[in-house]
Order: sequence, then C-alpha cells, then structure tokens
Amino acid sequence: MPELPEVETVKETLKTQVIGKIVEEVYIYHNNVIEYPTTDEFKEKIMNEKIINIERRGKWLMFELENYYLLSHLRMEGKYYIRENEEPKMLHELVKFTFQDGTSLRYHDTRKFGKMHLIEKEKVFDIRPLNELGLEPWDKELTEKYLEEKYHGKKLPIKTTLLDQGIITGIGNIYADEILFLSCIHPLKPCSSLTKKERENIITNTRKVLEHAIKLGGTTIRTFESSEGVHGLFQNELYVHGQKECPKCSSEILKIKVGGRGTYYCSKCQKK
Repeated sequence: MPELPEVETVKETLKTQVIGKIVEEVYIYHNNVIEYPTTDEFKEKIMNEKIINIERRGKWLMFELENYYLLSHLRMEGKYYIRENEEPKMLHELVKFTFQDGTSLRYHDTRKFGKMHLIEKEKVFDIRPLNELGLEPWDKELTEKYLEEKYHGKKLPIKTTLLDQGIITGIGNIYADEILFLSCIHPLKPCSSLTKKERENIITNTRKVLEHAIKLGGTTIRTFESSEGVHGLFQNELYVHGQKECPKCSSEILKIKVGGRGTYYCSKCQKK
C-alpha cells in the first residue's frame, strides 16, 4: 500500500505534469471510486477547473483547484498516468480527466479500492476525511507529551497504534516496522507502557525513516509504482520488513501478525 513517502513522490511527480491544466471532461468508469459528492455532481463541478497546485495530507493527495480540492487516496495499488486524450482506455482504468491541451490524467487501480472526494476549499479541513487525521510527522505539536496523552490507558500493541491515522498520519505497515526496529521496541508492547524515552524515539525515528524514504522515492513493495517511470529505492534499504537477518546483530528476523498485519521484528534487538 502506498504510504506517506510514496504519496509524496506521486505528488512531486504529478506537479511537474498537470499544474496549470484545465479539466475539460471527466469519464468515470467505476462509480464506487467517487466517495463524495455523487458522480453526476462530481463531473459537473470539476468541469473547467484549473489545477493550481498539488498538496498532501497524510496519505491523501490534494489537487488544489480554483474552487475545490480533489482528494485522492490510492489505497492498495492506485496509480496515475498521463496520456494523450485519444489514446484508448487502459485496462483497470477507473477515472479519466481530459484537459484542454489534449492530454489526460488516468487513474488506474487493479483492486478498485481507491477513493476520491471533491470538496469546497473552505470546508476541506472541517469535514471527513481530512478532519479525522492526526498530526503530520513533522508537526511541531507532535511531542512526547502528545503521544503520552494519546497512548494513555490504551493496551493496544504499539504497532497497531502507529497505524492509527488519527494520531500520526501517514505511517503504514512497512514504515511502522522500520520505526519500531530503530526504536528497539517490540511491536506487541502495549502503547500505554512506553517510557518517555521510547515515545521520544518513536518521534525521532518516524521522521528519520520517512525523510530517508522520501529522498529515495519510497518503496515499490508488491506492485505499487509511485508514478509512471518513477520507482522507489527504499525497499533496498529496509532493516526488518521482509528481511531474514538483523542488520545490527545478525539475529533472526521473525514475522508475526499484529492486528491482522504482517509484522517483522528482530528477536534480539526488540525484546518484549
């Protein structure tokens, strides 16, 4: 699944390709991808809108238009492609935005899990989905005290809590494993039992892992690609996720299920 670094890479790639383009027509081949508003309203409202900028909030792409934000979540395997308008529909193409300059932006999703919202600018941060998100990893309000308050009384494993987008947004399964490894924390440790130092380490290593992954374009685990012709390199530098041997102590990397998610950790460096 695309996580924050992958979405950041998609954002930066698309900014070089679609900013300034004006939407001429929208073709929706799978109605379920449009979460809000109705598909008819979506097509009507986005007509003749210019793409001014592309931002990111958590794992959501935010296409800034003149009057709206087009929010796009790639979920498991969503991808965007730039094509000429007259090129035929692609296999697994769900949405096609045609532009006045003769090009088009195609949203492709083999699993059809991706979602789009078209929301008025003045409302975008006040209603779902963005109002449900927690702090960005680099937010100055993300402090040890903030995590202490959020984790207080919770017996959930820290791995599960790191995936809670309402606390820190943007962390997914792969990066959670990497963050916990660098922090020397067992993934099953109850988040309420973390020490002050461990909470500080989570913040430090969250930023460290995500910054490095962004620099390398994220990962391309499974079939995800950040954008056509852009492939992440971070998968070559993963410490524990999908690995067999710890890079620090050469101990065995174990795989367990935490909250239904495949989870990797070092049997020695991350003692329970």
